[in-house]
Amino acid sequence: MTIRKTGVFGAAFLLAVLHATAAFAQEAAAAVGEVIEVAEEVVPSIDTGNTAWMLTATALVLLMTIPGLALFYGGMVRKKNVLATIMQSFAITCLMTIIWFVVGYSIAFSDGGGFNAFMGGFSAVMHAGIGADSVQGSIPTYVFSMFQMTFAIITPALIAGAFAERMKFSAMLWFMGLWSIIVYAPIAHWVWGGGFLAQGVMTGGMPVLDFAGGTVVHINAGVAGLVAALVLGPRKGFGAVNMAPHNLTWSVTGAGLLWVGWFGFNAGSELAADGLAGAAMMNTQVAAAAAALAWMFAEWIVTKRPSVLGIITGAVAGLVAVTPASGFVNPAGALIIGIVAGVVCYYGAAHLKRMLGYDDSLDAFGVHGIGGLIGALLTGVLADAAINPLGEGASIVTQAYGVIVTIVWTAVASFVILMVIKALIGLRPSEAEEEQGLDLSLHGERVGD
Repeated sequence: MTIRKTGVFGAAFLLAVLHATAAFAQEAAAAVGEVIEVAEEVVPSIDTGNTAWMLTATALVLLMTIPGLALFYGGMVRKKNVLATIMQSFAITCLMTIIWFVVGYSIAFSDGGGFNAFMGGFSAVMHAGIGADSVQGSIPTYVFSMFQMTFAIITPALIAGAFAERMKFSAMLWFMGLWSIIVYAPIAHWVWGGGFLAQGVMTGGMPVLDFAGGTVVHINAGVAGLVAALVLGPRKGFGAVNMAPHNLTWSVTGAGLLWVGWFGFNAGSELAADGLAGAAMMNTQVAAAAAALAWMFAEWIVTKRPSVLGIITGAVAGLVAVTPASGFVNPAGALIIGIVAGVVCYYGAAHLKRMLGYDDSLDAFGVHGIGGLIGALLTGVLADAAINPLGEGASIVTQAYGVIVTIVWTAVASFVILMVIKALIGLRPSEAEEEQGLDLSLHGERVGD
């Protein structure tokens, strides 16, 4: 009996030890699993799905400038200036690519140390320290930089619409180059690179919301365009000579390319293939269509005719206005933004510039400046936390602060740059060259009959 009891107790003890060991092993495995999960969260890795989408979005945004904007603007000028206008978009694409690679990316997205609230530093000049395995979020840093490069390309290209048909090519290159470094890259840093607008300085910690470029791209470009138009003065014969578009078919094609490319612009700004990117895409479509119809009907009421130029310009106005809001509002909010943008931008392009007497050749300020302003402010009113939690606490006051800061810096810096260039090499071609047309006088080429 004693031996039998001892055996029973021994077996029970062994089973207890085995059970405790198994439980400990399970707990240890769970702990190791948690450590692995934490490690995976800490170490960023490339998501191939997000990367594939961002490669596509980058190509779409580049498509917006060449050939989209080139055709949109090229069709709206007179025939004698069409090549010069298209040349501006193409040359700006090349120039901004090099400037962004060399220094623009570093100013916008690297750490500026003690000056980080205002601009990045120079640690990433010529993309130093970035390799094929470098990661930004869940995508390669090179892809992130390329995507941002396409924004740095189209923003100065938009400005060119304000002074179309009357700026020297050499002066244009100097202005765009300096402007991209002094104006665009710092503002991109303020909003997207961890600068003071992103930090919520002066706004109680609430960041200025700009999902895809209402302040950085459109208000920035629109105000710079207005300043350029005022400094250069009106085109020769403005108000007395017929300056109707020479080929609206080109402009319709360009507008279509802009519309499609804008899906990369807005949905791509999520930097991931997810639900928020889908919401931004839906908002983009709804706002563009609403603004196109709103502009068309407003023009129809005023002039008794709906024009092709009107409906395509209205669509672009809607795309502009929804850009800052695309990742913060729901589709109903996008509908409101589109309708407001269509009506107000029509007034700005058709009546405000006539009333004030400035020559914004292709309505860069009327569409991008005013449209960007509408979108930025309405983001503060219509932001929906159910779409994006970052919209919680958004206000029109915070958004207005971002708008004012952007306008002031852009206007002052653009004016100074233009005046320096004017003093050194001049801004405008001669009256004879302008009368002949910039295609022949500046480039020695022309469109055949």
